[in-house]
Amino acid sequence: MNDYIKTFANNLKTLMGKMTISEFAQKVDIPQPTISRYLLCQREISLENLIKIADYFNEDIDVLIGRKDY
Repeated sequence: MNDYIKTFANNLKTLMGKMTISEFAQKVDIPQPTISRYLLCQREISLENLIKIADYFNEDIDVLIGRKDY
């Protein structure tokens, strides 16, 4: 497994805070099972979904996947 998948999952958990997976999935228009797989490192994120999540949190994609620090 790529390190960026683990880093992304950890960063997403942090950014989501107390928001449920279901709430977040609705807000970013990504199916709930897909978000769950990202958080469990069971699925590699698509560029389209990475952009949706980065835009939602107003975060740099490189930060989300661990190529740059916060």
